[in-house]
Amino acid sequence: MRGDGDGWATSEDGSRYWGRFGAAGLLLRAPAPDGGSAVLLQHRAQWSHQGGTWALPGGARDSHESTTHAAVREAEEEAGIAAASVRVRAERVTARAEGGWTYTTVVADAETALATVPNGESTELRWVPEDRVEDLPLHPGFAASWPALRAAPVRLLLDTANVLGSRPNGWWRDRAGATGELLAALAGTLPRIIELPDGSFGWLPRVEAVLEGKASAVAGVDARVPVHVASGSGDDALAQLASSRPASATLTGVAGELTAVVTADRGLRDRLPESVLRLSPSTVLSWLD
Repeated sequence: MRGDGDGWATSEDGSRYWGRFGAAGLLLRAPAPDGGSAVLLQHRAQWSHQGGTWALPGGARDSHESTTHAAVREAEEEAGIAAASVRVRAERVTARAEGGWTYTTVVADAETALATVPNGESTELRWVPEDRVEDLPLHPGFAASWPALRAAPVRLLLDTANVLGSRPNGWWRDRAGATGELLAALAGTLPRIIELPDGSFGWLPRVEAVLEGKASAVAGVDARVPVHVASGSGDDALAQLASSRPASATLTGVAGELTAVVTADRGLRDRLPESVLRLSPSTVLSWLD
């Protein structure tokens, strides 16, 4: 069924853009077998605009729709992706034209690489590893926006005691129990896309939790939250981990990986290498809301 957004918008210089009220596309990621991420791309049918190139499922936005609703609807129509399987994380206006027309990229993720069902606008739908996207002949608009949309793999280290202590929820009455609840809740939000302090994106398959003291009794909560038990100070363990590469092949040993530490402890932050990102406890706690 055609919506009222279908049609061309014309700018003052005569250039035409699809979508009377703008357009939107869904940048959907899911875990790849190597521990990194894969992106769902659409090989556009030859008869379509810029046919034969690869881009995101997307299309015209109707007058009553939000950009998120439009992008998710288009992904369902063009790729058979159920809206309930999509977890929207952010959106970016990635193209503008005189007269107010915009194209918005809605950034989302899924727990697994979902099965797809192409419609007549696609010759193929494919989950493409993040680092292989640029190997394909991309739609010019998507090619221009991809560098700002690409997600770097992130190794996230959690100062568990500091994060737990940032919420006055009575955690001190049962530190081990509260720690286990926190880690289980965080596992339920993974894997995911995160927004980094500079506005770029990161792919987070797991969170490595550092435990000390009574909380050390917590172990094996979930494979998405591996645990490091500090033999002494938790800060010492975090500083050492942040300065080293993960030894396990199951952790993201992908080129370009960023390391981040979640802590509000100023002393610990000062001990971290300059290349390590410092994230506040509110960053991960916001995922639980």
